[in-house]
Amino acid sequence: MGPKTANVFVALSGGVDSSAAAALLHQRGLNCTAVFMITSDRLLNTQTNAEKVADKLGIKLHVLDLREDFEHVLDYFCSEYKNGRTPNPCVFCNRYIKFGKLWDFAQANGAQMFATGHYAKILKNNNDTGLYEADNADNDQSYVLAMIDSNTLPCLILPMAEYSKQQTRQIAAKFGLETKDCLPSQEICFIPNDNYVAAVEDRCPQLIRRGNIVDSNGTILGRHNGVHRFTIGQRRGTQVAMGKPYYVVRINAQTNTVTLGPKEEVMHRKLTATEVNWLTQKPLSAFRAKVKIRYNDKGAAATVTPDADGAVVEFDEPIAAITPGQLAAFYVQKRHNSRLIGGGWIDKWQD
Repeated sequence: MGPKTANVFVALSGGVDSSAAAALLHQRGLNCTAVFMITSDRLLNTQTNAEKVADKLGIKLHVLDLREDFEHVLDYFCSEYKNGRTPNPCVFCNRYIKFGKLWDFAQANGAQMFATGHYAKILKNNNDTGLYEADNADNDQSYVLAMIDSNTLPCLILPMAEYSKQQTRQIAAKFGLETKDCLPSQEICFIPNDNYVAAVEDRCPQLIRRGNIVDSNGTILGRHNGVHRFTIGQRRGTQVAMGKPYYVVRINAQTNTVTLGPKEEVMHRKLTATEVNWLTQKPLSAFRAKVKIRYNDKGAAATVTPDADGAVVEFDEPIAAITPGQLAAFYVQKRHNSRLIGGGWIDKWQD
């Protein structure tokens, strides 16, 4: 069964990207159904946008309340901060919610294909389906898809792979969609006003604990109100003046201590990643790759060595702010395209 005859469920968020994706697929004559997921009370307003888009395109819209399931994401979010790590809720949510619970719902309602507005590319070669960077590297969102189940890839359609953000808005305008004017969100969807500190403290007030800010020699430089307020590589907001730039180089939740140091102390060449998710057959030996360690990272050349359920990454040159809790994503060049073959949670850095 080809995409033209398949039932395609489109994850419609109420933003311009997914709206344009739905419009393009509908224009191609695909049998489209939209599905909107409520993951927090904050998203109730964007439901109206999704309803207007579906109505304008003349496609059915399912509204799926996943707030109870989303508690799992919130628990993960707070748990990582409790352990002195910096969580990546978008990556976690994509695996567990959007490409998990939402895709399960779609399949139970007759879906054979699943589409989103992510800027990434699906390429097929015989029986091999791969996930690649978008054509426009500045828009690329493949990083946040590194942990999805590889079995989903053959069923996945990503219509926005070749478009720029400006072109996406033009597509939405062409179809008369009000979402053409939606501002790009820089926030985590469940965090009001991008104030993650307040959100974490409201859910986990036990994280508010006074502790020491020290240098690498253990000299006390100041005090803090909780390790969740810091992330590796952070320079601003440390409330410590050293006369030259100092960065967060280590967070120890057990001792409730934040360590600051000069730029050279935040530069490292190796990391270990755990719970690695492979989007291809697991490599049997070390391989060369471009590795991204955060969203919007351009990537750096490295050697990746798989182990039991993780991997060791050694970069050609030291890189800044390897952050436990974030994702390391592995890309391999395939002709003219950069293929995402897997990713894992950063556990620790090494010199």
